[in-house]
Order: sequence, then C-alpha cells, then structure tokens
Amino acid sequence: MKRLWPVLLVVSAFSAGLLASQTRPATAPLEIYVIDTEGGKATLFISPSGESLLIDSGNPGGRDTDRILTLFGQIGLKQIDHLLLTHYHIDHIGGLAELSRRIPIRHYLDHGPTVEEKEQLPGFQAAYAEIYAQAKHTVVHPGDRVPIAGLDWRIVSAGGKVLKAPLTGGGRPNVPCALSKPKENTRDPENGQSVGSVITYGQFRAIDLGDLLWDNELDLMCPANPIGTVDLYLVSHHGQDSSGSEALVHGVRPRVAVMQNGPRKGGAVAAMQIIRSSPGLEDIWQLHWSYSAGVDQNSAGVFVANVDDPAVFAATLTGPPRGAPAPGHIPAHAIKIFAESTGTFTVTNMRNGFSKTYVKKAQ
Repeated sequence: MKRLWPVLLVVSAFSAGLLASQTRPATAPLEIYVIDTEGGKATLFISPSGESLLIDSGNPGGRDTDRILTLFGQIGLKQIDHLLLTHYHIDHIGGLAELSRRIPIRHYLDHGPTVEEKEQLPGFQAAYAEIYAQAKHTVVHPGDRVPIAGLDWRIVSAGGKVLKAPLTGGGRPNVPCALSKPKENTRDPENGQSVGSVITYGQFRAIDLGDLLWDNELDLMCPANPIGTVDLYLVSHHGQDSSGSEALVHGVRPRVAVMQNGPRKGGAVAAMQIIRSSPGLEDIWQLHWSYSAGVDQNSAGVFVANVDDPAVFAATLTGPPRGAPAPGHIPAHAIKIFAESTGTFTVTNMRNGFSKTYVKKAQ
C-alpha cells in the first residue's frame, strides 16, 4: 500500500490541475498582475489554460512575500507552475527562499549562474540550488519557448546573449537605432544577464526584459528589430535611465507601458520622456507616484497604483529621504491587465478600480 501513495498523489495533483483548467471559461483572458514590491519586481501571469508564471519574487524580509501571497489569496492561486528569475539582484530574488517555503513551486527558470563575484544576497546561489533541486529547473537561452498552454512565450535575452532570428512580425531595419547611442553600463554586469520575454496570446503581445541594460537593448534591437511591435511594455529596470532606449521603446511601439517603480526608484525623467515620445503610446501606468519624475512626467493619479499623502507630494515634492527604508504601506496595490486573444486588453488600477480598455486597432 505504501508504494501506491506516490502514484495516488501524482494522480490527485494531475486531477486537481485538470479540474482547475476545466473550470476556466473557454474564452478566459490572459491575466497579468504587476505587484507592488517598492521598486523591486514580481509580475504574475495566468494563462487562459490556468497555468501560472511568476517573474521574480521581490525583496527579502517578508514584506513582498506577504504582498505576493495576499494577491494569490485574492485570486485563488494555490501554486506557482513556473517561476522565472530574470537575474540575481536582491530586489528580484530576495523573497524567493520564503516564497518557496510558503507555496509550492513546480518549475524554476533562470539564465544560469551569476556573473558577479560578490552576491548581493550572500549565499543565494547555494541556497537556490537546494531549492530548485526539489523541483524542475531550466536554464533558458534566447529563442527558447517556455511551455505554457495557450501562450507563445519566447525568450529573447538571457545570459548576456540576445535573440537574432526574428520572431513573427520582426526582422525589419530598426530606424530608432539612430536615436540611441551606446552608454557605459559596466557597474552591474548581472543586469545585462537579464532573462527577457515576449509573450503572445493570439493578437496580444507583451514584452518584459527585466533589468536589461541600454547597450544590451542595442544588441537586441539593432540594426534590425527581431521583435516587431507589442501592445504592452513592462518597463525595463523600473524606469531608470540606464535602460529603456529609443531603439527598444520606439522600436516595439507599445500602446501601453506599465512601470514597476518605487517612489524613489525609477521614473527617471529621461526614461519617462523616451516612453512618452514613443509613436503610438497611449498611456503610462505606474506602481508608484515618482518623486524623480515630478509633476511634469508622472501620469495622472488614476493611472498610479500607490501614492503618498496627496498634500505631501503635491506641496513639497520631497517624499521620504533618499535611502530611507520603504515603510511597507498597507495595503499595497497592484496593476491588473486582462488581455483577450483578439488583442483588446483592459488595464485596472487596483487601488481605485479605474480601468481603461484598449481596443485592438486595425493593421
């Protein structure tokens, strides 16, 4: 009888997963939740089939893990089918150990070992190896597909290398390359290792490049654009100006950008100006009102998920002292995107319920 238990457990788990996918309507959207990790990163995708993929796990200390699991509780998510780590900086992988203790994670994806001699989170590589040894682990490369039913999830950057064989709709000369001159970004080599993804659901396309740096973007996008255009740009590197070149942003021509910034991290004026001047852009949604961007570059309040006391940021524009620890405000609000296979998608600010639908335009 003891020998039957593993078989029964596997059958039960398969049946539960099959039941979950069967309970979703045939026309279920692709769901994307951009979770507030105070300038870190944690973005959840739920495919129309019900499979889940979380990109990154936020900061250490429990605050961001609590926020992630609170959202999971709200939407009824019981496990993470795939967890993709873009790179090994603390604001992206700091919450992994606690998250893996509190919810099952079936599959880990990353770019391979870190290239930095000194880890931002000491001992992470050894601890991570122990964690993924208990599950499935995949090192991804440009051109790889992540196996999620109903989605075409393609890796376009990883391990310092970028996609060269074009995706469908890509391969044309990228005129905005002329606007982007190389920059020296050698202080954080691990950022340049970031795993970048293009996610396609029918006629809807999104791009997420983690913290890929400016010069790596030029490697990817110049002289030809292998991506083509997208509907949703999950803003690179929290909206810092060491990423987000014209070659990338103007090249992929997003209709909507969602910026995973903090009040004092990201939202750089130069980065915001490049996004706002991108042809065809309709709106920028932000996780936080940015003290860096100021009045001129921040989006209107309805597009901002988390704000300080309005009297404080409107009157003083100072905010908390630079370098001060984030207070961990409660609740922390996310931005939600529901995308249809037709290419039409709706973005919702979970702080105020404000939604805007972007109807697919004729080509």
